[in-house]
Amino acid sequence: MNYASFGQGCARNSRIQVTRLALHPKPNTPSLLLFPESFPILRPTVLLWVPPVPLTLFPRHTFSLAGLLTLGISKGDVIMLLLQNCAEFALTFIAASMIGAVTTAANPLYTAGDIFKQFSSSKSKMIITQAQYVDKLRSIIRQDDDIDIPVVTVDDPPDDKCIHFSVLCQEETIPSVTIDPDDAVALPFSSGTTGLPKGVILTHKSLITSVAQQVDGENPNLYLKQDDVVLCVLPLFHIYSLNSVLLCSLRAGAAVVLMPKFEIRSLLEHIEKYRVTVVPPLVLALAKNPMVGSYDLSSIRVVLSGAAPLGKELEDGLRLRVPQAIFGQGYGMTEAGPVLSMSVAFAKHPLATKSGSCGSVVRNAELKVIDPDTHYSLGYNQPGEICIRGPQIMKGYLNDATSTAATIDELGWLHTGDIGYVDHDDEVFIVDRVKELIKFKGFQVPPAELEALLVSHPCIADAAVVPQKDGAAGEVPVAFVVLLTGMELSEEAVKDYIGKQVVFYKKLHKVYFVTSIPKSPSGKILRKDLRAKLPST
Repeated sequence: MNYASFGQGCARNSRIQVTRLALHPKPNTPSLLLFPESFPILRPTVLLWVPPVPLTLFPRHTFSLAGLLTLGISKGDVIMLLLQNCAEFALTFIAASMIGAVTTAANPLYTAGDIFKQFSSSKSKMIITQAQYVDKLRSIIRQDDDIDIPVVTVDDPPDDKCIHFSVLCQEETIPSVTIDPDDAVALPFSSGTTGLPKGVILTHKSLITSVAQQVDGENPNLYLKQDDVVLCVLPLFHIYSLNSVLLCSLRAGAAVVLMPKFEIRSLLEHIEKYRVTVVPPLVLALAKNPMVGSYDLSSIRVVLSGAAPLGKELEDGLRLRVPQAIFGQGYGMTEAGPVLSMSVAFAKHPLATKSGSCGSVVRNAELKVIDPDTHYSLGYNQPGEICIRGPQIMKGYLNDATSTAATIDELGWLHTGDIGYVDHDDEVFIVDRVKELIKFKGFQVPPAELEALLVSHPCIADAAVVPQKDGAAGEVPVAFVVLLTGMELSEEAVKDYIGKQVVFYKKLHKVYFVTSIPKSPSGKILRKDLRAKLPST
């Protein structure tokens, strides 16, 4: 089998030695920062928790959270975080990594059943949460009488059975713990390319490598400066936010503004108040919401995009709102550690990128494109399944050798399930997911392509495209559309707008107007929820 890979990343620095996710203070440096042990320390990192609670990360003997050890947590144990964005999330993750424990984070809005599945699968030994979610945990405990674990709340405990977070904050030196680079440090859950959510084992080596691939070296791909203020509104229980927002900011010494949830007015107020310079994937909100014009966003220098489609019209809209900012796209998945590629426009020494590009493969990693049927490698500009190989990818799925083998082949290539191609400038373009392609009479229709066209319409705020069963064609593309406030548009107008821009088999067969598009916390469209709304045929 012929395997060809594209590039080694834009920065072209020498290979980085990775060790473990250790946060060691250097002498006379009052900070906890993420770095391979041979790398220099940067400045102290400040977390601003909204509502504003400035918190500087002190030397590890002060915020070591030795209470984890006191409560019986040891190397290899799993701690479940059921939290909105808050400083305690960051501190717990850091402390757990220092004693060799593993962190699994879940969406606190999950149902009790979903939380129980993750809790049970991960074999968590402690849950850290907020008082308002304790009732869900009680229902979990009722499902298994043998459960007897500490429940810690970051706010006032609802009863004497819970422990306040302050109990964990003991000013003690952590005993020396030997950690192997291949030891697990994070256990996010992902459905992968198919199936039910599974635990993704990310090791110290995985996360250290991924962070280094993004922000380390003479020409970092994601250039975060020490005077940057990074907005963290995407949930930290999502690996992108934990890795590319929090850990990369810690590594670079940038300040982080933590917001517990997304609310457009509050978000704009905090960008203006704290002079935020780096904004994660909020492209549609910044480009489309009329409220944006009422706030001073002149501090923004970088706008990242990942989950939302970023076509030329969206880029033009962004340029009008934040003309001073650099913007581009990245591409990733949980199993890949999570970043596969990133726009070289974000580099310290940036390069021009094309509209719609997801950038170049991260350095010290290999990327290839294969035919989904034959698994043979494809050349430039030929769409196929994206595969990635490197030290940043997952170790495997938790207790699921079958799914691991189906995702990572015998040569170490992780098969993403995404359809894309690489052009002659080594820029990556994503077409769609293998399992999300709509099959119209044998033709492949990528929903993301139609969605990008839809959101380019001046009256459309958001959109999603899913397949609907059809007796003659097999499947046909249908759209769910959210109009901007005060705008009117007919179904025929939408269909005509798309029909003029696409080949016949990509034309929309039905348009449904809705108030919102269901999305995951990372911004990915929940197509299953939309398909469930379609009339049965």
